[in-house]
Amino acid sequence: MDSIIGSVGRVANVKVRNDDDLNDRVNHLYTTGILIIFTVVVSARQYVGDPIRCWCPAQFTGAHVDYTNNICWISNTYFVPMDVSVPESVPKRRENELTYYQWVPVMLLIQALMFYIPCILWRLFNGQSGINVDRIVSLASDAQYEAPEVRIRTIKYVVRHIDRCLDNQRESRHRCCVTLRHVLSVKMSLLCGRRYGNYLITVYLVMKMLYIANAIGQLFMLNAFLASEYNMYGFQVLEDLIEGDEWTASRRFPRVTMCDFDIRQMTNNHHYSVQCVLPINLFNEKIYIFLWFWLVFVSALTCYSFISWLWQMVFPSSRIHYIRKFLKIMDRIGSGPDKKLATRFTMEYLRHDGVFTLRLVGKNSSDIVVAEIISGLWDLYRSKKSIQIRNTLPSNGHESDGEDV
Repeated sequence: MDSIIGSVGRVANVKVRNDDDLNDRVNHLYTTGILIIFTVVVSARQYVGDPIRCWCPAQFTGAHVDYTNNICWISNTYFVPMDVSVPESVPKRRENELTYYQWVPVMLLIQALMFYIPCILWRLFNGQSGINVDRIVSLASDAQYEAPEVRIRTIKYVVRHIDRCLDNQRESRHRCCVTLRHVLSVKMSLLCGRRYGNYLITVYLVMKMLYIANAIGQLFMLNAFLASEYNMYGFQVLEDLIEGDEWTASRRFPRVTMCDFDIRQMTNNHHYSVQCVLPINLFNEKIYIFLWFWLVFVSALTCYSFISWLWQMVFPSSRIHYIRKFLKIMDRIGSGPDKKLATRFTMEYLRHDGVFTLRLVGKNSSDIVVAEIISGLWDLYRSKKSIQIRNTLPSNGHESDGEDV
């Protein structure tokens, strides 16, 4: 027992990565955890208790009863309301056949895997950007709880690390076509790639679209799995609740079903139709009612998150406003030339991926930490520009106009 409790404690203390936002964790962490819990609940009921019990004829022995329960479990039962006569035609009976209840644990695990796949792809591809997002965000997040001396050292380290990562992304060549491609990527976001400074945000938005497609697609996948118009299930439950109708005995998850099977005795086949109870559907119904509302909630939340990130990162004015806001908070810029230099700082130095990384830092720590990091990057950028201007003075003979450093 001590080892079991210790194992659970170690699992609970597993460190969560910080390379995404809360909405992403709702998809790949919380939803996956919920589905795994549901899998354990349903599996325990199926493999520990009695998932089905059939009412057998009086002449059946205990072996016959066990055989009936097993054959009706592995073969599909069908639902006929109590006030309706059982159809004599076998094809008519098959119209109301239940084909899902044996496979619910497997389907729940598949759903959990589908919610985690976009996260796996994101973590595989973001490492190729040259920016260690998880390391940067983790350090910045921890810095807000450190002592002042440690906090200052951590912020300086993060600033230097981001600067090296951004320099590593830059195109070293300066041909005309390279400049044109950079203009198309920075101004209009038409090109994407590591050298264009928008690789991370492109992969991230693709991951968001995968989460949206997964959440909405699972509603239709469950509709095919349950064969019961599941994609409209939640609206019908709400309608029944509003009208005061009984919704607990749903035809989608009936507790009492019928089962047909044959028993071979020598040269004769004896056909039996028995009535069975499916206690497992008591759990399945509540699980799938919750899942419908949860999938709708996750779909809406992820769509909002995708639109929000798209608006914040694609349009240059949004990125410039975000950086200027923190520079003003730290009293780093005034007006006129400073604003122009802040625009170049955002568009040419940070670019899409730098601003994206800073936004992730803000979502996982605090605005104060983001302001301090941006301030440090701004000072570093200005010092670099000063060095460039001093290096060009001997050859040009004068300073560049319109660029106040």
